[in-house]
Amino acid sequence: MLLICDSLQQVAMFDKIRNWRVRRIVARHPIAESLWRDALRRCSPARRLGASDQATLRVLATLFLDRKSVEPVEGLHLDDADLVLLATHACVPVLKLGLDWYDGWHSVIVYPGAFNPRRQHTDAAGVVHQTSTVLAGEAWGRGPVILSWADVLNIGQKPWHNVVVHEMAHKLDMLNGDANGFPPLHRRMNRRTWSQVFSGAWDRLKEEQRNGADLPIDPYALESPAEFFAVASEQFFEAPAALRQHLPEVYRQLELFYRQQPF
Repeated sequence: MLLICDSLQQVAMFDKIRNWRVRRIVARHPIAESLWRDALRRCSPARRLGASDQATLRVLATLFLDRKSVEPVEGLHLDDADLVLLATHACVPVLKLGLDWYDGWHSVIVYPGAFNPRRQHTDAAGVVHQTSTVLAGEAWGRGPVILSWADVLNIGQKPWHNVVVHEMAHKLDMLNGDANGFPPLHRRMNRRTWSQVFSGAWDRLKEEQRNGADLPIDPYALESPAEFFAVASEQFFEAPAALRQHLPEVYRQLELFYRQQPF
């Protein structure tokens, strides 16, 4: 009994220390009311939240800016309003999960616009190939998240699109290995159900695409299972009613994973 009591006391003490640290960070680096109102105006998933969830999101955004290094490159300047907006978008997916789900990486690199990384790979015959693809965002394993600021500013202008949520979804997906559309599920979620729902939706949408039908989701989702999860996550937060209407089972799995009902 003494051991159990000691363990409980240690857990309680850890929570107190953690909360004290959070309170200190929020007190030292508060998000000004004007900046927060501006972020809510420009981030529709945050704007739809109730007052209590908005307050939680504000704390998460504060902690995000404390823990992560936002690094503009190529002459880009981000002011305080820009940083708060970026952090607000980034924290929407972990509103009910907690910022610890973003542990293991440190930097957000922000380009002025779409970027064009050059890479090389060696094929089975030993031939080295150079590749170059224009990107709006990218997430590296335990490395940085990379974003195009022009595409961040375009959130809300293109239906269903949110490049920040997209890349953060990749980060969540990679918590248990390579990005494969199968993030670490919560204890009461069923792995088989997740696989059946996403693979079934994938197969149906692929068939619709082959038949020339208009898809109820960005066709980029069909590039890979990882992109399917990331694109569906974008739509879950940016256009939840459309996702629930057209892909209700996918919507339900994301609702369980993110622990949110976004409308």
